This record gives sequence, C-alpha cells and structure tokens, in this order.
Amino acid sequence: MLSRSHQETHPLYSWNTISPSCRFSYITDPEIANWLLSTLPHGPVGFDLEWKPCYVKDQPENRVALIQLAAADCVLLLHIHRMRYIPYKLREVLNGSQWIKVGVNIQYDCKKLHKDLKLHVRNCVDLSLMARSVDNARWKGRYTNPIGLARLLQTYHGTTLSKGKVQRSNWEISLSFAQQNYAANDAHSAYTIYVRLQEMAQTMIPSPHPDWYSFSCVGGDLYDRLSRFAWTPTNPNYDPEPPPPPKDKGLNNGQDSSEPANPVLTSAVAAASLAESSMTP
Repeated sequence: MLSRSHQETHPLYSWNTISPSCRFSYITDPEIANWLLSTLPHGPVGFDLEWKPCYVKDQPENRVALIQLAAADCVLLLHIHRMRYIPYKLREVLNGSQWIKVGVNIQYDCKKLHKDLKLHVRNCVDLSLMARSVDNARWKGRYTNPIGLARLLQTYHGTTLSKGKVQRSNWEISLSFAQQNYAANDAHSAYTIYVRLQEMAQTMIPSPHPDWYSFSCVGGDLYDRLSRFAWTPTNPNYDPEPPPPPKDKGLNNGQDSSEPANPVLTSAVAAASLAESSMTP
C-alpha cells in the first residue's frame, strides 16, 4: 500500500477527470460484451486483471474474475466470473495484434489467463520495462525489477493511485462502486502511462527496440510480440547503474597513491629517520 505521505504529495488519479467524455461500462452479459468490444479502437489498451484473494494460508489461487480494458475514451470492466461463457470478441481482442495490451508486470497476468481460461494474449507491453528502456537515466537496478504503476504515475503524470482495502476485496461478487472505480483507474492509468512513454520513445535516437519490452503469451509461454521465438525480458543497451569513479593509481603495485603501500614499513622508516636526526650533532 502507498504511504500516506505519497498520497498527500500527489493527487489521486481519476479516469473520469482525465477524460470526462470517457464511456464506462461494467459488463456481466457476454452478448453486451461482444457488442462493446467491437467498438474498442485499435491501438494501445490499458490491461489488468483482478481475482478473489486467498484468505486461507496455502489455499490455491482463485481464477480470474475481472478483466479490465481501457483506451483514451473507453473503460470496459468485463466481469468474467459472472458471465455464462467467454465472449468471442474478447478472445479476438486479446489475441489480436491490432490492440497493444499495456500494463505493469503483465507477464504473470497473461500466463494466468491461459491457465484459468485458455486465452492467448498477443502484442503486450510491460510498462516497467518500457520505462527502463526510454528513461534509463532515471531508473537503475536490474532491468527486470518491477516499477509499480503508482510510482510510474507519480513520475510521469504527477498523480498516484489509492489502493487500500479495495485491492484485497472479493472480486467474484457484484462489484461495488469503489471496486469499479479502482479497477477503472488501474486500466486507464496504464493507458495514460503508455502514451507518455511512447512520446518519449519517439524522441530517442536511435529508438528503443519494441522487443525489449513487448511480448506475446501463447499457450501460457512467452514469445516475442510477433510470436516468432521464445522471449525473455532483456535490453542490451540498458545500464543498471553508473560505473564507479576511476581510482588514482599509485606507484606501489597499483595501489591508491593517497595511502601508503605498507603502513607498518612506512612507520618504521619514519622512526628510524627520527632517531638518526636526533643523533646528529
């Protein structure tokens, strides 16, 4: 959960404030889902999942309950747990390369979708990896270290997300207003961050290669975005941290010239020199 100080210094992200004309739909009927998904524009789509948390230790993870998709002026909350069947149009959107599914640490989400619902997800972008690729000067550490969505919002949009107890609520029951708003913000803010990072990528020379942060998940396995070969997150140009400053080389076996090569020997020489000077008439 975000600390209170973080939420006080950054206003909360609100999808309907960012895009007042945004069309919001909470959907439990697969036929309505097919109709609304057919209107989803091609291009980037904020993508996220929710499922009921396990309240008992060592209990198996629950199945995906909710799939969130968001574009600039559209938020769709697909309550899969309450649908009679999987909408065919959802399979088309997730499996189609015309839609770029964007989110944070979504490799696991894509694998879970296949495990739970046998769905393939192609042409995905991990925003954490993308941020490290287009703004390496800001982000250090291992390339695959995740950067949370709230932190990305604070950095690139000046807002943050409110988590609280809603995150650990029951996503299988009919969703409350608080749950719907939480889910909508997660997906819509992912779209917002992608747009900002893509603007930064277009100013870079050379441009970062999309394969550094893009992938597809087919049959539960990760491939490059065109599903040609197995994919692991890597960026050959990524610098995990600044190199240490070079040390000055001394004359004593390459040791730092600011330190004596042998403190004991140096002290003995100094003592002998002092004794010799005291004996001089």
